[in-house]
Amino acid sequence: MAATRAKTKRAAQGFTWEGVEVLAYKAEGAAPFKDVTRQVLFEDPHLAAQWRYFEVAPGGHTTLERHQHVHAVMVIRGRGACLVGDEVYTIEPHDLISVPPLTWHQFRATEREPLGFLCLVNAERDRPELPGPQDLQALRQNPRVAAFIRV
Repeated sequence: MAATRAKTKRAAQGFTWEGVEVLAYKAEGAAPFKDVTRQVLFEDPHLAAQWRYFEVAPGGHTTLERHQHVHAVMVIRGRGACLVGDEVYTIEPHDLISVPPLTWHQFRATEREPLGFLCLVNAERDRPELPGPQDLQALRQNPRVAAFIRV
């Protein structure tokens, strides 16, 4: 068996890494979001997962969506809040968030600072599902969720 070479990526400035491209979160107009970038930190065929870093600018938010796959999230920068299912949580560095399959979720940064988080997902995964009118009506039954979500 041939030896596999280790791959290393050095931290560059702030929350970027050498050789890792800062990408758009999604194609503009594909889904509602505000001021989010993503970086794919690890994607290896021997590891059936992808490790990504997302950064939400102050006042920004990710898309309200759900998937069949699970997300494992660790906040490493800033503060904000997230919706998971029908609960809104305040989040800060070192918090861990588990998003179960087919669970509505959305992340928001505070108005004062960016929110940065690592996200571990399956390398092969389904496309996001956006809420329809009936889904939004159901989510808005909870006043705290209604006040939180951005669509």
